This record gives sequence, structure tokens and C-alpha cells, in this order.
Amino acid sequence: MQLKKALAGVLAVAALVGLTACGSAQASTTDANGNKVINVGVVPGPYGDEIEEVIAPIAAKQGVTLKLKQFNDYVQPNKALAGGQIEANLFQHTRYLKKFAADNKLDLTAIGAVPTPPMIIYSKKVKTVDEIPNGATATLPNDASNTARALNVLEQNGLIKVKDGVDDTKATVDDVAENPKNLQFKTIDAAQLPRSADSADIALVPGNYAWDAGLDFANAVAREQQKEDTINVFVVRTEDKDSDWAKTIANILTSQEFKDGIANSKFKDFGKPANW
Repeated sequence: MQLKKALAGVLAVAALVGLTACGSAQASTTDANGNKVINVGVVPGPYGDEIEEVIAPIAAKQGVTLKLKQFNDYVQPNKALAGGQIEANLFQHTRYLKKFAADNKLDLTAIGAVPTPPMIIYSKKVKTVDEIPNGATATLPNDASNTARALNVLEQNGLIKVKDGVDDTKATVDDVAENPKNLQFKTIDAAQLPRSADSADIALVPGNYAWDAGLDFANAVAREQQKEDTINVFVVRTEDKDSDWAKTIANILTSQEFKDGIANSKFKDFGKPANW
């Protein structure tokens, strides 16, 4: 009798586990309207708004529902995507994607680009490049691709010169050949850059964090002259790039409806993809 009871208990637990597993495997990936649900990772900044206000309404009409998942740094959205916790992300430019994917051996693919706010030189102490004092402290993003990008912005504005022959996508502070104002560089987490202006003379702030902090782009000390590889991209796992939903999103990002939506939105002054 004891053995029968024990066996019955084991079978009951096994049945429960089996039901749970089946329930998980068969969890709906469609919403009440029958649309395919795609979870998209974003970070602080305009990209969640860009999705909700412009991209998602178009996608919904084409059978795809986009749901946002918020992250607080530049690392987790790609790891979550590669790990299957989300189906896509929108937060990074091509330069960052290539380096991060290579460094972490992730198989990720960009399926389209979106209008992107520029990196800015922000300050609470000066208003123009000429006003930046000798020996000024400059805070830069500490991830490699955006450190290089920040140096590009400083060079665009005549504040430094990087050594000849250095790839401008890989430049580090050690590659600065000329620094006429003797800027003192400090690299910190990108999310902290707006706040760093409380103590630093200038901060090189990526557009998404500048937007999230409510910084005034029009009154920035200087704005980045954007390049194609610093325009942000919609990213999926490579295995999904030819799926129907990924093709739907890719087509939306080059559609006239999307361009018109941006033109009539608060994102109209962002840097545009090359194919626009």
C-alpha cells in the first residue's frame, strides 16, 4: 500500500510537470486581435516612444503587435535578445552592434534603421566650443564604440586630433595626438553622462540619454555630424531575419508611411538613415 501511494504521488507530480511544460510550450504568441506579438527591448531615450507612436500603429495594421521591454544599460538588451527573452531590440547603432556581437559571440542582425538623435557636447558651464577652458574636464561614454564616437565629435569641433591611421571607430583616449585645450578625459557609464555635467566642464552625451534627461539639443555646445554607422538599427536574431514578422518590420522602416509619420512627429529633426 505504501509503495502504491508513493507511486501514485510520483505519477501525479509527473503529470503536473507535463501539463505545465505543455502550457508553457503552447503559450500564445498572438494577441486578442490575432496579431503576432513581438517583444522589443529598448533603453531610456526616444526609441520606445518612436515605436509606440509611429512604428507600432503601422505594424498593428499589418498583423504584428510590438510590446516594449525596458532595459537600463547598453549590455542587457543584446544578451536578452540572444537568450530568447525578447525577439528584437532598438537602442544601438551599427558600430556598437558589430563590436558587441563580435566580442560576445552573438549572432544578431540589423533589419533596418530609424531616425536617431545625435550625440551632443553638453555643458552647464559654457555655451560654445570657444568658451571651453584650458584643462577642462570632459566626460565620455565608457563603452569602446561610443568612446570612439565621442572622440570623433570632439575632433569634428576642432578640440582634438586623433593620430593618423587610427580607425575612427576604434579610437581611444590614448590615440589623441593633439589636444590644444589640454582636455582631461574621464570615461563613465553612458547613463551617468547627463548628470556628470554637474561637475565636468563638458559631457559627450549619446542622443538617447540626452533625450531621456530632457536636455535641449538646440542649446547644446555642439551636435554630432552623424555618420551612417551611428544611426540606430532594429535588431533581431539572425535566425529570425527572414521570418514574416521581421520582413514586415523591415518593410515598414523603409515605407513612405513611416517616413511621413516621422515627418509629423517630435522625431522629425533626428538624423535620418542613408536610404531616406
